[in-house]
Amino acid sequence: MAVSSQTRYARNGEVNIAYQVHGDGPIDLLFVSAFISHVEHVWEEPGLRRFMERLSGFSRLILFDRRGSSMSDGGELGVENELGDVTAVLDAVGSERTAIVGYVAGAPLAALYAARFPERVGALVLYSSMLYATRDEDLPWAQTPEEREARFAQILDSWGQGANLEALAPSAADDEQLRAWLARLERLAASPGQMQRLIVAMGATDVRPELPGIRVPTLVVHRTDDAFMDVRHAREYARRIPGARLVELPGVDSLPSAGDSDALLGEIEEFLTGGRHSGELERALLTVLFTDIAGGTARASQLGDKRWRDLLSAHDAEIRRTLRRFDGVEVKTVGDGFIAVFDGAPSRAVRCARALDAAMRELGIDVRIGLHTGECELIGDDIGGMAVHIAARVAALAEGGEILASGTTYGTVVGAGLSWEWRGERELKGVPGRWPIFALEL
Repeated sequence: MAVSSQTRYARNGEVNIAYQVHGDGPIDLLFVSAFISHVEHVWEEPGLRRFMERLSGFSRLILFDRRGSSMSDGGELGVENELGDVTAVLDAVGSERTAIVGYVAGAPLAALYAARFPERVGALVLYSSMLYATRDEDLPWAQTPEEREARFAQILDSWGQGANLEALAPSAADDEQLRAWLARLERLAASPGQMQRLIVAMGATDVRPELPGIRVPTLVVHRTDDAFMDVRHAREYARRIPGARLVELPGVDSLPSAGDSDALLGEIEEFLTGGRHSGELERALLTVLFTDIAGGTARASQLGDKRWRDLLSAHDAEIRRTLRRFDGVEVKTVGDGFIAVFDGAPSRAVRCARALDAAMRELGIDVRIGLHTGECELIGDDIGGMAVHIAARVAALAEGGEILASGTTYGTVVGAGLSWEWRGERELKGVPGRWPIFALEL
């Protein structure tokens, strides 16, 4: 039974559970999230979108918001009450038998469902899994109740700000776009008070007595130095579930899209299908153009909200008109800036940047513009990869009314009748090595 990616609702008694289905692969795959989720917002983060698209490439991927989170109803919390939610979602999408992936606090629910309803579960995958919340004689290495309370008090104090990124994905801690996405997820998914209730409910969950009864094929995969979830949780799952296979991958991240996500996806795909694909995305050589308004906050304060909105509207319209003139493709807007790409000769992108600067000056706006030419990952209508990061870092070096380009772009337009000023070699945050930077003479 095929279901579109539109958000729909399954009903378990008086509780409505939001879900989506993606892909039409030969196996059904139910993803059980951690404490919070949002089946629509997850697609707004490019890394997680790639991760989910890879899963849906070999399966019919089923996502749902757990009760008490995001677009699903509340009701009485706890995994015992969520078993019926899982069945309701599977029934709604016409899934008689599914593989289940349980992530962090989703692992206990996934494991319990596999133990109680083996006829509905074809395989079980536990990633970055939490076994039990607090220390006892059986788990002497786990957090004490006091340590857990202090940890979550810190999280709740900064809830809605994305402050948990350092723990979830240390390798991406300087990615401000990812932090902004996480902050919005927190705000969309639960208030601080609701998150506190979810934490308390999860802390009371102990599925250890059920694990020896699991009889479905089980993969337990964990990054050995996971900063968010101690790998010993995974080792205990693997020890207690009969026949479970434990795979430890190098890395410090819990967020599945951070770090070497291809290795993680490869393990899951091979376990569920018997083979794995490279996961390589289509790539193209493009010139990436970043724009950003310099001093936007101060200008908005000076003009007032209405005049500033009118100026921004004129800014957006002029940028889009100029991009069309030079055959540039708008990728997306970020704040009050634009990301665009150009194929073919990079000189077209440079001339577009010069025209944009002139048009913005007529509006009384100073923009920073950065250019870099390199291979980009094509992700639907979006782009990714190191080339995008380099272009963003180059733009960040520019002053208002200045166009900067990497040495790569400069080197490909020499002889095109453009004048440049050498700005020296600069370090670009998060990019290896030092990069030659050039300023276009206007």
